[in-house]
Amino acid sequence: MLTVSQLGKAYGARILFQDVSFHVGRADRIGLVGPNGSGKSTLFRLIAGELEPDSGRVAVRPGARVGYLPQEIEPHGDETVLDLATAVAPEISALRRTLRAAPRESEAWLAARERLDAWRLYEIEPKARQVLAGLAFREADCGRPAAALSGGWIMRAHLARLLVQAPDLLLLDEPTNHLDIESLLWLQGYLAGYPGALLMISHDRAWLNALATAIYDIDRGRIVRYRGNYEDYVAEHARRQAQQEAAYRNQQRELAALRRFADRFRAKATKAAQVQSRLKQIERMEKLEPLAGHEPVIHFKWPQPARSGLRVCRLSGVDHAYGPLAVYRGLDLQVERGQRTVLVGPNGAGKSTLLKLLAGVLPVQRGARELGLRVNVGYYAQHRLAMLDPARTALEEALDSPHALTEQAARSVLGAFLFRADDVFKRVSVLSGGEKSRLALVKLLMNPPNFLLMDEPTTHLDLPSIEALIQALRAYAGTLVFISHDVYFIRAIATTVLHVRAGALTPYAGDYNYYLDRCSAAPRAPDAGAGAARLSDARPDKPAAPSPREARQLSAAARQAQGRARRELEKKRARLEKEIEALEVRQRAMAAQLEEAATYAVPGKPQRLNRELAGLVAALARLYGEWEQAVEGAGCPAETAP
Repeated sequence: MLTVSQLGKAYGARILFQDVSFHVGRADRIGLVGPNGSGKSTLFRLIAGELEPDSGRVAVRPGARVGYLPQEIEPHGDETVLDLATAVAPEISALRRTLRAAPRESEAWLAARERLDAWRLYEIEPKARQVLAGLAFREADCGRPAAALSGGWIMRAHLARLLVQAPDLLLLDEPTNHLDIESLLWLQGYLAGYPGALLMISHDRAWLNALATAIYDIDRGRIVRYRGNYEDYVAEHARRQAQQEAAYRNQQRELAALRRFADRFRAKATKAAQVQSRLKQIERMEKLEPLAGHEPVIHFKWPQPARSGLRVCRLSGVDHAYGPLAVYRGLDLQVERGQRTVLVGPNGAGKSTLLKLLAGVLPVQRGARELGLRVNVGYYAQHRLAMLDPARTALEEALDSPHALTEQAARSVLGAFLFRADDVFKRVSVLSGGEKSRLALVKLLMNPPNFLLMDEPTTHLDLPSIEALIQALRAYAGTLVFISHDVYFIRAIATTVLHVRAGALTPYAGDYNYYLDRCSAAPRAPDAGAGAARLSDARPDKPAAPSPREARQLSAAARQAQGRARRELEKKRARLEKEIEALEVRQRAMAAQLEEAATYAVPGKPQRLNRELAGLVAALARLYGEWEQAVEGAGCPAETAP
């Protein structure tokens, strides 16, 4: 599919790649990892043909199509969302522009219409609408101008186009950045069955564990291949690091012994031959380099906040609207000390609004917000840049803490959040937006409030930095409410889940796995509206009143019919319960397999299990709906649910 041979790329004196070679096969699922700035996105642009290498070559199999999703995409012209999703070839967009610009029925218009019809868009559009729905677009959004959307939604539309196009090699640069949890899980399931090859850049550890069958690690200008998913990579990388460190130390001891011998006997004529032999041995030896590159997860005792009262924050009867758009009506919520709650739900459901209401950033339009005893609020989103002094360096900002901190400890913490070497001496005024966000995060963790609200805290962090943040938040003794689309981060931190949808809050008194289990087990309610519509369509004339004898016969027949129907429904209910029980056993067994490390050692097995599990969840949802209807029809109590 793809062959990269002796690739080299540098920007001035900075070498990104040197003599890099690797191969991507037809069905490979590869995660590309490495520190921020190591060249991951540049490598994608080289493969996509947007950049030329300084040396070497990038060869794609003749006839193979490459699709590339960068992190940032600009809208083009007046295309609609559906136009973007169905533009599976550049010609389609050009033909549409001609149709809009040329006079109707002109020669140019007719030629463009004929070519566009040849693309059989009527076959492409249904798939595009299905993919757009999976990425949380509503049907009404399909006709909206793409230019009116935010950057995240434009990215989703371009992602939909790539999925509809289904290129042989799909390059995805941080595809989960702008997705909510529901869309992320949908995309993960979709890609598990993708027919082509995948090359992915992601800082989402759970995403890489679910999809990757190999990890390519950019290490000091070279690419090192590891088999398995991200967990396998971490274990194997640590093993190789230990081996290299041991080999380096052994060689250093050997070199030191050879040099001591040469220095000790250099002046003795009788030892001259042996001295020269030792010196030549040192010269011929291939010197091993000391380990460098990946920063280890820091071990640091994070400062802790003062203890608050049991009730941290209460929202009572709160309304909030943006103009005519009502987000919440009569909202009630209480946050208690020690909770670590993640807000989940589709984009636009009101998660960030709820976080701002809790933080006091948005005023309560109606109702009340009450803070508990000794509660100190910190909101990591709006205030993260306001807490920085542009004239100070990153190191000075880290040292500006009420807790005593040595320079070495401050540099260690900064290093874990991507401020390395001379970066700590950069002034805040010259830092990028991402660097300022990371520095504000360091300051927040060095002097944490006892009620911490965080909106997407893992943005701008690489995988080792996310581990450092997890370590800090696990040690955090206060109350935490946060929003994140990083499933690994959520699983590591959250102890409760609050689902937000259409202004309604649904609490789950368990971690993220508990939330997923409860969601997958929720039965579908029968479509009462459809039945009512069908009944209302029939308007027969009122029949004549039956005689007493006919009434008795009709009543007996009705009772017999009801009895037969009830017995049939009871049989159906018993059959459905057996089917549900069998599927639930299979579901638990497959979920257990997905939690075992051995599963990910077999290429393709995690993807197959994920596909089968998704099918089981869909089948269970259908059976639960049928079971509920059978229970209601047979007159069984609802408490007998399986």
